[in-house]
Amino acid sequence: MILITFDPLDPEAVTRQVRDPRHGAVVTFLGTTRNETDGRRVLYLEYEGYIPMAQRKLAQVIEEARQRFGVSQVAVAHRLGRLNIGEISLVVAVGSPHRREAFSAIAYIVDRIKEDVPIWKKEVFADRAVWVGSGEALHVVTPASGPSSD
Repeated sequence: MILITFDPLDPEAVTRQVRDPRHGAVVTFLGTTRNETDGRRVLYLEYEGYIPMAQRKLAQVIEEARQRFGVSQVAVAHRLGRLNIGEISLVVAVGSPHRREAFSAIAYIVDRIKEDVPIWKKEVFADRAVWVGSGEALHVVTPASGPSSD
């Protein structure tokens, strides 16, 4: 299951997608919007994405995790748009016969999403906004403007 949506995410619904009597482990990761980055208060986040490519990349990442860790079922849901502090931006659920593989697959999938999936995050502060990609600031903009064309 791959879901990219502007609607709030339901972690239970995503997790249900990977529950199976063959699984001794079901692990779910929730990415939530935090209120601080580098000591600066975050007001809210905005996520944008290139949905067709993001869906293809997510499918690739899921297949990589299946092959690498031997997990049988994976579900990923990512939210786009404006998210307030504490809201869920990402849900990754993995079903596997064993916990070690499920935990390893979750870590791998989350890291690969941040590295390779074309979904971008803007952190909005009181005095500025920063587009973030792969953990590094890409553009500094005022909250009322969009990303620079650099």
